[in-house]
Amino acid sequence: MNLATKKEAYLFLSAMLRAREARMLTREKAERMLDAPSFEDCAKLLTDCGYEDFSQKKAPEIEAELAARRVNVFKELESMCPDKSLVAFFRIKYDYHNAKVILKADAQGLHESALLTASGRVSPEKLENAVREEHWQDIPKTFAKAVQEAGSILSRTANPQLADFTLDKACFAELSAAAEASGSSFLKGYAAILADSTNLRSAVRTLRMGKNSGYLREALVSGGKVDADRIAGCGSGEALAELFGSSRLEKAAELGAQAAQGGSMTGFELACDNAVNAYLREAKLVGYGEEPAIAYLAAVENEITAVRMILTGRLAGIAPQVIRERLRDLYA
Repeated sequence: MNLATKKEAYLFLSAMLRAREARMLTREKAERMLDAPSFEDCAKLLTDCGYEDFSQKKAPEIEAELAARRVNVFKELESMCPDKSLVAFFRIKYDYHNAKVILKADAQGLHESALLTASGRVSPEKLENAVREEHWQDIPKTFAKAVQEAGSILSRTANPQLADFTLDKACFAELSAAAEASGSSFLKGYAAILADSTNLRSAVRTLRMGKNSGYLREALVSGGKVDADRIAGCGSGEALAELFGSSRLEKAAELGAQAAQGGSMTGFELACDNAVNAYLREAKLVGYGEEPAIAYLAAVENEITAVRMILTGRLAGIAPQVIRERLRDLYA
């Protein structure tokens, strides 16, 4: 299939998603929710974005409904998308999230099924069985190997952070490989900026905690455009800012330099998220193709995060201004 034919296969899906984007949560709508006089009024405003009425629901119910919404969006687009691997790309990180939950719960003799998600490639039940019964036949090979390695590390060291580092490295290796296999330059760029953002965050946290470069190397992931070895060699926030100076994360790195010395982590984290969202919004300039589908999937994830933050924050009585300061830019 040549590139033009591949793009044309997305004509209907692109048109449908463009129509849906018009109903997505915007900054203006989010502000109205934050300014609403009560949680009930706040939740009812969300129905304009196609959500059900959450005004009488408690936090666990809200979380369950939002998780189900993400699962349903993934399933629907998987059935309609010409390239199913695009949706599979977005499922990868949820597999690794589930692996972290299961391994840590098992190490403590707990059962944390409420923290598991059905958004991954592997069902939570199948993954739990694989971990506990050593049945890895139906688990993606790279993922299975990483989970077994992380489990071994956790058993030997009782250090969940080292296990997390192993899983994170494998997750980003899978994301990068999946993006490359898709042939989509837009997805490759998305995977790269996700990796760069993750590495920048790790570097800033390492400097802030006063840890050495050896610790940072354990935390860094592959797949970014900024060389990981060069990031590990940065001994200061200023060096990081210079290294990321010509990248999409330039502003975030500048704030990261301040955060590394005790400045606000909130502003820095938001700048990282906003740089990723700015990349995704470039899909708005594309009439049709895989780009609108990729951007929509990411936008749905970001929207759900924002909705969760607003609703649970208002329900808990957190001041609207505090919630507002933590809201990332939205796609719509």
